[in-house]
Amino acid sequence: MNVLSTEIPGVVVVEPQVFGDSRGWFAEQYNAERYKAAGIDADFVQDNESFSSKGVVRGLHWQAAPHTQAKLVRVVRGAVWDVAVDIRRGSPTFGRHVAVTLSAENRRQLYIPRGFAHGFIVLEDDTLFSYKCDRLYCREADRGMLFSDPALGIEWPDLGMELTLSDKDRRHPLFKDILPWSEG
Repeated sequence: MNVLSTEIPGVVVVEPQVFGDSRGWFAEQYNAERYKAAGIDADFVQDNESFSSKGVVRGLHWQAAPHTQAKLVRVVRGAVWDVAVDIRRGSPTFGRHVAVTLSAENRRQLYIPRGFAHGFIVLEDDTLFSYKCDRLYCREADRGMLFSDPALGIEWPDLGMELTLSDKDRRHPLFKDILPWSEG
């Protein structure tokens, strides 16, 4: 596998090795030993999937302490534009983000350490998004901020259509109004 650094230390893009022949292809999607050797030392305990149509926005979400989560995200079918925002107060990259296109075609994964808000916009219909978490989900620790807050400087792709968000995601506070990720 190939591991690519991003502008924010700790957030990395993983390109699994793909072996193809006349039957199709094979790729090892996760191997704890290899990921640990590459600097991704997370003990994943929960796998999640979401299925969405083009124009759906999910996020920006995170879990407050003590339930913070690291995530390893990928697309099984379709494509998304995936975003991780550093919400660690005191971090030299606080408030900055990394964005990458993840698709079934490019087979890329994004590793997002604890202390980041995460979200994505779906670029193709019938997209299946999959992710691993290193801690179990806790409803009481669920947090979010408005994906479109101009203060974040995120240039979301213009899909030429009205975006679809949950009521909860539409009501998230602005970045300036969130508590540090480690607080309640």
